[in-house]
Amino acid sequence: MSDVMYVSKEAFDRMKEEMHRLKTIERPAASRAIAEAREKGDLKENAEYDAAKEHQGILEAKMAQLEGQIAIARVVDASTIDTSKVSILTKVTITNVATKKTVTYQIVGETEADLKAGKISVGSPIGRGLLGKVKGDVAEVTAPTGLIKFKIENITV
Repeated sequence: MSDVMYVSKEAFDRMKEEMHRLKTIERPAASRAIAEAREKGDLKENAEYDAAKEHQGILEAKMAQLEGQIAIARVVDASTIDTSKVSILTKVTITNVATKKTVTYQIVGETEADLKAGKISVGSPIGRGLLGKVKGDVAEVTAPTGLIKFKIENITV
């Protein structure tokens, strides 16, 4: 993981809410499940106890990962974004030079990427290829299918 993870205010708030939910609801529920399974007798042959312990381990790992993400998260204010070039949180309209297909993507942090919503990660091949480009530039992106050229049509917030 990189030293800094750029996120929108909304994504940061979602991460904090998820952490709060995990700590206040999920963790106590996992502890109760372990206690209930422990009361049922021999721990060596208690599948319910094993499952509860495994669930607790997965929960703790998820919390540790989320805590790490929150620690390195830097909130990007949309009002301070420079739209003269492609950067994180900008919406960029691009045209595939070969197919003439035009699409608009928002460049977001890794945790917010959602292709169906038109949000691509800053760390994805297309995201990396578009960063720093200005309107009218042609970005050459190396994708698994080969080299793809995209013309930057517009950049907005």
